[in-house]
Amino acid sequence: MNLFRALLTVSGFTLLSRVTGLARETLIARAFGASQFTDAFYVAFRIPNLLRRISAEGAFSQAFVPILAEFKNQKGHDATRALVDAMSTVLAWTLAILSLLGIVGASWVVLVVASGLQAEGEAFRLAVVMTRIMFPYIVFISLTSLASGVLNTYKLFSLPAFAPVLLNVSFIAAAVFVAPHMKQPVYALAWAVIVGGVLQFIVQLPGLKKIDMMPRITMRPVAALAHRGVKRVLAKMVPAMFAVSVAQISLIINTNIASRLGAGAVSWINYADRLMEFPTALLGVALGTILLPSLSKAHVDADTNEYSALLDWGLRVTFLLAAPSAIALFFFAEPLTATLFHYGLFNGRSVVMVGRALAAYGVGLVGLILIKILAPGFYARQDIKTPVKIGVAVLVATQVGNYVFVPIFAHAGLTLSVGLGACMNALLLFIGLRRRGIYSPLPGWTVFFVQLLGACLVLAGTMHWFAINFDWIGMRREPFMRIALLGACLVLFAALYFGMLWLMGFKYAYFKRRTK
Repeated sequence: MNLFRALLTVSGFTLLSRVTGLARETLIARAFGASQFTDAFYVAFRIPNLLRRISAEGAFSQAFVPILAEFKNQKGHDATRALVDAMSTVLAWTLAILSLLGIVGASWVVLVVASGLQAEGEAFRLAVVMTRIMFPYIVFISLTSLASGVLNTYKLFSLPAFAPVLLNVSFIAAAVFVAPHMKQPVYALAWAVIVGGVLQFIVQLPGLKKIDMMPRITMRPVAALAHRGVKRVLAKMVPAMFAVSVAQISLIINTNIASRLGAGAVSWINYADRLMEFPTALLGVALGTILLPSLSKAHVDADTNEYSALLDWGLRVTFLLAAPSAIALFFFAEPLTATLFHYGLFNGRSVVMVGRALAAYGVGLVGLILIKILAPGFYARQDIKTPVKIGVAVLVATQVGNYVFVPIFAHAGLTLSVGLGACMNALLLFIGLRRRGIYSPLPGWTVFFVQLLGACLVLAGTMHWFAINFDWIGMRREPFMRIALLGACLVLFAALYFGMLWLMGFKYAYFKRRTK
């Protein structure tokens, strides 16, 4: 398998997902601005979205895929199918019960996540109602995660990467066609989450049928729970839920803090999240998705050289593409925010506030992406304890950062703490891999970093000049000119960055790596 081609495939569909995601956020910003209504929706969506990130991009995949790969490579098709059936049954029943509890206790959930909403008039009540509507989403998205894990293990990456697009399409349809006809328009967004969750699961069924892995959910959850493979997955998953989701847990805590910083703060951070997640998904999630099955196979085959080489390739690709992305978030935050969101009820003050939160994310973007590359280095070997210990330390450090930075930078202090905590997390994961001899850097890293630094300095200076010499907020009166200018800038920045690397002798051929 050509890893770079697989990365382009996953990143291509992920790009489509993020583009439609930006379209959805632009429409939501235009219709609702940054208000108590958006605060209520984003608080309500935090719970199922957190569980999505834990499952679809975190603990479940990290625990399930290595064990599934082991069954596939060592035990054959029938045993692998039995594991998929048992795991599907346990997930469906467990999450159905959890959804029921979440619906009943929605007011308590919102109180824990964002107690400050009680001071925003109707926001708390709206958040409770929308939490009840959206809670069943976790059933569909977790089954989607299972389906994605199976398809990725069989090196079928397209359908899992495409599935999130359907959630965004559901949001767009709700915002444009449904919301204007509802008594409380923001409720349309909550119902869109449920529709999107169902569609994401359904779209993957043809792929599962093709490989004869269609999950069969039975009425015997206790028997399914007794399956040896299921027990192993759950044993790995429970601590992994914390270890790989430290940033998400911090976001939940940050939501509560943000809800106390005044109307709009929760929404400002959410809009910044959407832009930050663009490179995080394109690089971190995509790389983690394609690397984990290959790392798991290398571990099963006891091929330590291949294992280390895969990590080395992933780290270099991450630095190559994450570094300019981080510079863009830091130096070009306001132009990005203004061009994408500054329409309708989304005012200039919100542009500035979102830009500050986004710039703070830029400080830690490389760390946020590296975690998704380094964590699979442990999970493919079914090592859970090390990331858990690191996760505890990072969560504490992140909250200490909140204590220091929030009084200085307000809501931007929350995103800064998350980013710096992610850098600490990535560093400790890297040190752990090196000390255990799991990863040994291949030659050429010093030259690579010198080339990267030179290109990044030129890029940073160019971005800063364009950011301060154009009135991006004032160009609201000429939206098409602003969009054209942003597009031209991005093309220029990409050409400048990769051109500078080429002039300094950078070898792009290294990234055309193949794996078994």
